Amino acid sequence: MSMSNILSQLSEGMLATCNIFVLTLLFSLPLGLVIALGRMSKYRLLRTLTKIYISVMRGTPLMLQLLVVYFGPYYLFGIKLSTAYRFYATVIGFSINYASYFAEIYRSGIEAIPVGQREAAKVLGYSKFQTFGKIIFPQMVKRTLPPVTNEIITLVKDTSLAFVLAYAEMFTIAKQIAAAQTTIMPLFVAGIFYYLFNLIVAVVMEKLEKKLAYYQ
Repeated sequence: MSMSNILSQLSEGMLATCNIFVLTLLFSLPLGLVIALGRMSKYRLLRTLTKIYISVMRGTPLMLQLLVVYFGPYYLFGIKLSTAYRFYATVIGFSINYASYFAEIYRSGIEAIPVGQREAAKVLGYSKFQTFGKIIFPQMVKRTLPPVTNEIITLVKDTSLAFVLAYAEMFTIAKQIAAAQTTIMPLFVAGIFYYLFNLIVAVVMEKLEKKLAYYQ
């Protein structure tokens, strides 16, 4: 197989990887914030439930979670699984997993903000919603950007775990080509793809961090 054919097939796989990546961030970033707020809630039951959720998501393998999300509807409710559901299960599995990590990152960022700022906002007549939106949230974003960037970079590499649900993302295709052609070249090319992807992510996040540098 020529290099052009390898690149063509890997490009299709890269598109699948990008779909997983973008949709996972789209769902996990806001979900993580909701879970973080629940983790800091004044209601004990809500705090306990979110704490258990985070513990389970971070304490069990992502691969196992993907399998549970995919096969769960069949074994629990007898729902017939379609081929298209592999993609949905992949996105759902990645989203609920990464949301738990983002939740703890957000929580640490929020709790690092001095209490005096909340009290000052209260004196100025800000509501809790206004205080969070105008004072807490912008600073939280600035403080948590480096660890969030690390998680995003990890997500790029973790997309290769979609193979467990037989979803053909880039690394799965690279392994198939390598096995069929008895060469490791496709794996090297896939590695370059991953590196370039992560390089782009790192550059974008670094520029975003510089734009938020006015929050000291």
